[in-house]
Amino acid sequence: MAVTQRSWILARRPSGNDIAGALDLRELPLPLPAAGEVLIRNELLSMDAGTRLWMTAREDSYNPPLPLGTPVVGLALGTVVASRHPDFAAGDLVRCFGQWADHSLVAPAATMIHRLERAIDDPRHYLGVLGPSGWTAWYGVVECGQAAPGETFLVSAAAGALGMLAGQVARARGCRVFGLTGSDEKCRWLEQQLGFDGALNHRAADLEGRLRALCPQGIDLYLENVGGPLLDAVLPNMALRGRVAVCGLVAQYASEAPVPGPYRFDQILIKRLNVFGFMMPDAFDRHADFTARLKTLLDQGRITLPFDMSAGLENVPAAYARLFSGANLGKVLVRLAG
Repeated sequence: MAVTQRSWILARRPSGNDIAGALDLRELPLPLPAAGEVLIRNELLSMDAGTRLWMTAREDSYNPPLPLGTPVVGLALGTVVASRHPDFAAGDLVRCFGQWADHSLVAPAATMIHRLERAIDDPRHYLGVLGPSGWTAWYGVVECGQAAPGETFLVSAAAGALGMLAGQVARARGCRVFGLTGSDEKCRWLEQQLGFDGALNHRAADLEGRLRALCPQGIDLYLENVGGPLLDAVLPNMALRGRVAVCGLVAQYASEAPVPGPYRFDQILIKRLNVFGFMMPDAFDRHADFTARLKTLLDQGRITLPFDMSAGLENVPAAYARLFSGANLGKVLVRLAG
């Protein structure tokens, strides 16, 4: 085994979405597991927008800020190469919250780690449909949002992993499904490839009016991933007593100043809306149940997810930036060599 490894270090707090300028790729000693720890050779790294909040200095986020000078933390899939924990052995395939590095050092008592079956055809699904992205989609649409047959469902960031999966889960529940995304090409892809009933380019003019024409009876359940002007366009188009499930606000993750709004806050009263926030860590203990339900949909061909792949640890910042520029389609992953 090598005695050093490469690791992306949070050297500075990011300015805006300049993530690359905040990170240094350093050669560091390969850590050895202490009692209760597991060392994993990373094979796939998951790029997730929520990680951006961990890079800030905000103390009011859902997760404490990463200290400067430490490895960036993220979801990873890999093989155990050394273990001093009784539940894990060398050769196990695992998914964990590890580090953006060649290897992840994980203490199972302190963070999420799951042993996985190797029988699955494409292990990437463990970071997509059968991982936190899929769990969040199911939890938000079914458990929190209570999507029901015949309802109108709308999701923002619809061409990202969570948006795609949420739309397909809602469709499986019998909803009419609509999406907001950043280009006409993505709108066509959602309609033609995933069977969305409609999609709108949120960058075009008069989103509020176009939503009214698309969903004249109003939106029963809106899954919010973006916030900002999108939320202001959606609120007047909600159905009476509709639900707004907020699980992401990517439009303001990079803001260093207070973010105003929503300006159409009055619509929450006028439409008697139920607005609530949710995060997948609230239900991590139910991951096995969610995985089983999603696996059924996957096996039936009722849910799918494309992968936006990059290769090489050195390309992590460029892959991560795709989440914020709107360049990605589906789940963004980085495959590590070896």
